[in-house]
Amino acid sequence: MSADLKAPPTAVAVEARLDPADCRTMVEVRHGVDALDRALVELLAERQRYMDAAARIKPDRSVVHDEARIEDVVRKVLAAAAGAGLSPAIAEPVWRTLIDRCIAHEFEAWDRTRG
Repeated sequence: MSADLKAPPTAVAVEARLDPADCRTMVEVRHGVDALDRALVELLAERQRYMDAAARIKPDRSVVHDEARIEDVVRKVLAAAAGAGLSPAIAEPVWRTLIDRCIAHEFEAWDRTRG
């Protein structure tokens, strides 16, 4: 890896869990879901830190909301979802909500760093 592209400071480890096809009880299902939720929280926190970086880097508040970038992200997510077997009926609204909340966070961070 080049000096400019360092590995993130934390790698997200997902706890041991059964494959969903091997689950026989709701306890096993819930254990798997809870483990994935904890990993997702770590990944979302890292994504939020990228929004903090964007707020620090963007020179003007007017470029925080970028409709072309939003649609680019959604297209990429839907392609990845298709490859992973994730329903687009789950992926698209989840990511559009995530993007919306991340933009709101970025506006707050932009204002806070220049306030």
